[in-house]
Amino acid sequence: MKMLPTVLANLFSKPATRDYPSYVREPFPHARGELVNDIDRCIFCGTCSRKCPSQCITVSRDSSTGTWNLEAYACIGCGICVMSCPVSCLSQKNTHRPVGTTKTMITLTAKLPEKPSKKTEKRTEPAQ
Repeated sequence: MKMLPTVLANLFSKPATRDYPSYVREPFPHARGELVNDIDRCIFCGTCSRKCPSQCITVSRDSSTGTWNLEAYACIGCGICVMSCPVSCLSQKNTHRPVGTTKTMITLTAKLPEKPSKKTEKRTEPAQ
């Protein structure tokens, strides 16, 4: 009987939570949100996938193309991959991805950056 006043008060009061899909709250500054890869700058080194604690990033490469995969719903948003990227192609938005009913895999593919060949490098003569 001690709970009855609390139950009745909660029954006739407004909910304490927000109706999320219809009411989206403004994100906090510097909040970690959705992971974004500028695939044109990516060198497909795999550092992000090795450092990721949730193992949600996979990187593969063949002779001419590279593939970067992200399991978006496995990402915990820690930002370790962003800090460890040697070319700074990864970043995080301060907004979260939209609500979904299915888990999605984000796959990005690009050509690998060309390495200069040894034949085209100019050799300089040693100083005398």
